[in-house]
Amino acid sequence: MRDLTSETITEAVISTMRDTKDARVAEILESLVRHVHAFVREVDLTEEEWARGIDFLTRTGQKCTATRQEFILLSDVLGVTMLVDALGNQRPAEATQNSVLGPFFRDDRPQQADGADISGGLPGTPLFFEGRVVNREGAPVSGAAVDVWHSDADGHYDVDVPGLEDDSAMRALFRTDEKGHFSFRSIRPASYPIPGDGPVGELMSATGRSLMRPAHVHLLVEAPGFQRVTTMLFPSDDLYLDADPVFGVKESLVESFETYEADAGPCRELTDEPYTLLRRAFVLEPLPVD
Repeated sequence: MRDLTSETITEAVISTMRDTKDARVAEILESLVRHVHAFVREVDLTEEEWARGIDFLTRTGQKCTATRQEFILLSDVLGVTMLVDALGNQRPAEATQNSVLGPFFRDDRPQQADGADISGGLPGTPLFFEGRVVNREGAPVSGAAVDVWHSDADGHYDVDVPGLEDDSAMRALFRTDEKGHFSFRSIRPASYPIPGDGPVGELMSATGRSLMRPAHVHLLVEAPGFQRVTTMLFPSDDLYLDADPVFGVKESLVESFETYEADAGPCRELTDEPYTLLRRAFVLEPLPVD
């Protein structure tokens, strides 16, 4: 363990982990050390660059709060989140596809009754959402938990809206009925930039990448006996579908956000404004049999 060189230090570090009891932990750590050391050698990393990298990661951690996860955002823009998701959620074409969770999911959300208005009174085009959760055969899945969250008409989530009294606006938990149905009313979300005021924003600026995400509605669907689905729905007319900085868009998740005049369409009796109607069935894949 003395007089280590750039050629011998990698194996020396790995040798210190030989007593790791968990085989999977040992496998991950060894691979991590080998890849990190290979990266340092490949780019011939300088001490100054190493210090800047440590500073970047330190500030990334310092930017994290109870309502913002800068490390998840970093993982998102580097494509790691979608890669992990793609490896862990390979489903048949008929099942609803996963996408990224994003940094704004919260466990402290209220459960709402079917058809509830979750807009928090914020201005915007009314959005009526009608959803159904089914299995691969099309049979309804009752009692499924459906988390919903999205941005407002200016692209802000509830945690970022100045002066907002309702700190759970545009997010809620619903339960499907015996027909697998759930519904809610809110406002149509807008395209928005990912947070650019932290280390991830610096990275995006340095690489000349756009911060703009296409508009979307987040949904997380869970039911006993089925794989959890973490997904989003994107409007087909959004300008940023092909430039999502977190790589979350999938063709199967692009939907027509149908727009109607105030006196037309299925929801004409529920509003006196032009509105958007979004309908979607979510097809769950059963848990694998041991």
